[in-house]
Amino acid sequence: QVQLVESGGGLVQPGGSLRLSCAASGMAFRMYAWDWYRQAPGKQRELVAGISSTGSTNLADSVKGRFTISRENAKNTVYLQMNSLKPEDTAVYYCHVYLPGRDYWGRGTQVTVSS
Repeated sequence: QVQLVESGGGLVQPGGSLRLSCAASGMAFRMYAWDWYRQAPGKQRELVAGISSTGSTNLADSVKGRFTISRENAKNTVYLQMNSLKPEDTAVYYCHVYLPGRDYWGRGTQVTVSS
């Protein structure tokens, strides 16, 4: 059974940092590309960052230079390091993987950037 469990969210002041983790199970983690999405209240879910099976990364323009995505295959975990956080980064952050036949999502972790 595929499971994705996010952690690491919370309340942080503008300019602060958080590291999100997504622990995965039930699949051959190293074989797949992984993504982080976010959804702010009243807005559509958007892609924030992605990492391929070989470690190539891509980031949304809005987070370039501030966020970093990485993966640790030995721990079946993908990370999102978020620095210089802004109020507009406030959202629920979701881990995502596409396996043959369907998409899988975690339950999400709330990130709130506020003074």
